[in-house]
Amino acid sequence: MSHHSITLVVNGELQEAEVPARRLLSDFLRDDLHLTGTKRGCETGVCGACSVLVDGEVVKSCLSLAVHAHGCAVTTVEGLAQGEHLHPLQDAFMRCGGLQCGYCTPGFLMASCALLAQNPKPTEHEVRQGLNGNLCRCTGYTQIVESVLDAAEKLNGN
Repeated sequence: MSHHSITLVVNGELQEAEVPARRLLSDFLRDDLHLTGTKRGCETGVCGACSVLVDGEVVKSCLSLAVHAHGCAVTTVEGLAQGEHLHPLQDAFMRCGGLQCGYCTPGFLMASCALLAQNPKPTEHEVRQGLNGNLCRCTGYTQIVESVLDAAEKLNGN
């Protein structure tokens, strides 16, 4: 199997690695970099548990090859908090009950982060539309939507 050299920035840190051509980004993040917040769910791109940001865009890492991230900036859920200070989305998910078992939460957080970067003041409908690529088996999505709307207010200084 052929290997490729890749260089990318993950959560603000430069990473250089040799990876097999078919190495999934999710496997590279979890197994090689030990960033286990990115979850393996369906492994078919349906559930969104593996969502990360690549150059600010939501990517299902179970469908993306690590070599495709060469030269890119990747953000995982581990990259959201600033030291001991939670990202407003993480805080809102905690306070508003946007997480239940927590398995899908990293993917929802990353998709929400991208959504709020593109639309800082979304409506409830826009949040639901923006998160339609992520599935949760524990909630009715109401608390997740409320969490994103709460974080949007905090990020906008309200």
